[in-house]
Amino acid sequence: MADETYQSLYRRYRPGRFAEVLGQDHVTKALRNAVRDGRVGHGYLFSGPRGTGKTSTARILAKALNCEKLDDDGEPCGVCDSCTAITTQNSFAVIELDAASNNGVDAMRDLVSRASLGTTGLRKVYIIDEVHMLSTAAANTLLKTLEEPPSHVVFVLATTDEHKVLPTIKSRVQHFEFRLMGASTLGELVRTINADAGLGLADDDLDRVVRRGNGSARDALSVLDQAAALGEAEDDVAIAPEVLAALVDADPARALSAVAAGCAAGRDPRRLAEEVLAALRDAFLAGRAPTLVELPEPEFAAVAEAGRALGPAALVRAMELVGGALADMREALDPRVSLEVALVRVTAPEADISAGALLERIERLERAGPTAAPAVSAPAPPASPPPAARPTGGRGALGAYRGGTKTAPAAPATPASGHERVPGDAPVAESNVVVAPAAAEGMPSRDELTKAWGDTILPGLKGRARALFAAGRFVGVEGTKAVFALPDRAHRDHAAANQAEVEEALSAHFGRRVAIDLVAEDRKPTAAAAVVAAPPDDENPHDVSELRDAPPTRAESPADRLKTAFPGSQEVEKA
Repeated sequence: MADETYQSLYRRYRPGRFAEVLGQDHVTKALRNAVRDGRVGHGYLFSGPRGTGKTSTARILAKALNCEKLDDDGEPCGVCDSCTAITTQNSFAVIELDAASNNGVDAMRDLVSRASLGTTGLRKVYIIDEVHMLSTAAANTLLKTLEEPPSHVVFVLATTDEHKVLPTIKSRVQHFEFRLMGASTLGELVRTINADAGLGLADDDLDRVVRRGNGSARDALSVLDQAAALGEAEDDVAIAPEVLAALVDADPARALSAVAAGCAAGRDPRRLAEEVLAALRDAFLAGRAPTLVELPEPEFAAVAEAGRALGPAALVRAMELVGGALADMREALDPRVSLEVALVRVTAPEADISAGALLERIERLERAGPTAAPAVSAPAPPASPPPAARPTGGRGALGAYRGGTKTAPAAPATPASGHERVPGDAPVAESNVVVAPAAAEGMPSRDELTKAWGDTILPGLKGRARALFAAGRFVGVEGTKAVFALPDRAHRDHAAANQAEVEEALSAHFGRRVAIDLVAEDRKPTAAAAVVAAPPDDENPHDVSELRDAPPTRAESPADRLKTAFPGSQEVEKA
């Protein structure tokens, strides 16, 4: 026959002394010292997540204030008549009120009228749970008594939504914030109760209990009760670890399969998104602030490894995308779609054109390290010259050459590279195949120069330098200089006056000396040099510093404009 007096574990193992409240030392120490030194306030506000000990601590405080055998450290004895009555909830000195069901003005008026009455104990303690549920009128009714209660009355207010409590109430009480318990502290509690109650659950089952408790002692003990009845602890579908693994492997199908498995098991997509976001946060913190990650050791090692494999850029982008999806789910017709779209963008950066996705792809390439380029040998000259290659249309994006196998002329009059150098510089070597010149040792590559130029350096130049150099591009790196091509010789000569300013900006950006070699680009496409066609050279470009604004024009009537267009015309008035 079943035991009808059985109590659930969270009630059976409710703490009865300040020392038994785990994970809230910052609260219990202050209250114990206040009781010991006779400095107990007239009102307290306990806020924090559910199952962290707010109501239990309020009852312990009530015991301490009415204990007949209070010890020297401010702890209640727990065995006197007053302590026993409070433990069994039969004490007239402690009045507990649930503000969720007593949130009206009448309930508060009744409380205020009774507060001045005497008590059978030393102090009368009012414990009001979920005080944020009080209506505005009810809270205002309580204010005066809460500010100046009778000397024998102490108010303890508890809430899980501290931000909803009126500021006028907060200003009249001492506020203590309760915190979720760490995994190690909660695990120790669960193992102690498992041994004391003789439940006989395995360590793996207890780890699942701690994980599902999520920092709440009451939630963990409720799960422990369920596991004791079942004989083992069921674990939720492991969505977050699968998503992390899919992110590391860049496998969208695996992430979508994990979401499908969770939804098939009856899990809410919003809850799945919260779990994924929490796992991403743990992976991010594991590499930067490990003490903030409250996970068992095996799980901590797994998220730390995932964090190292992904890098900060990928983790931050993933948190932003999943967090944005979580916000969008509030109004989405199908919340699951929002989560799936976010996970596809997270696991497949190539499907996302945002700046964050591009940064993540660059970071992955950097972590992969430099790869040796295969050696390319110049092709043997053909027996007869092939037909001239067709010039490609348009300039290459970001200064890059586009395609094009070139056939060298028999006796070129100018360098085949299509650039004219400043006199005194060595000529540009040219091969049959146009390739981006490799960066010299210690020099940034052409791709690095091109990206930095368009993103940072050019926008930061002053007006004249920016106007002159905006028409140019980096075409390679030769020796210790970066080759920068300008449209023609005249443009190159004008830009040479600001060359030092540009070199200084490049050196400051890359943290090392970067010199540039200004060359004039030949705009005339030939069969020998399959260079992109460009506008004709301007031998006498205007100096932008010499330009002046045109004088303002006065407003003219249509008749005045006709007279200007037809000199000598006269306006004839119609009779």
